[in-house]
Amino acid sequence: MASGSITSRCSGSNWTPKQNKQFEEALAFYDKETPDRWQKVARAVAGKSVEEVKRHYEILVNDIMQIESDQVPLPNYRSTGSNSRCYGNGR
Repeated sequence: MASGSITSRCSGSNWTPKQNKQFEEALAFYDKETPDRWQKVARAVAGKSVEEVKRHYEILVNDIMQIESDQVPLPNYRSTGSNSRCYGNGR
């Protein structure tokens, strides 16, 4: 896998952070009512086909459904005090 790329689960397709950003922006711009939505989204995402953006969207929708139905466990964050974040001064 190329450095800085993310393999889309079950799709076998690598997506860079830049492509994911392009995908998100295209989805926000071209809503469900847009004619030829997937063709337009694919054109907005460098190097991705219509089938790749459709599959990426299906994976995204499935992930959201799992999260909303509590099928994804919440992370167990450990706290080291009242404020576990340290800012500045090397703390």
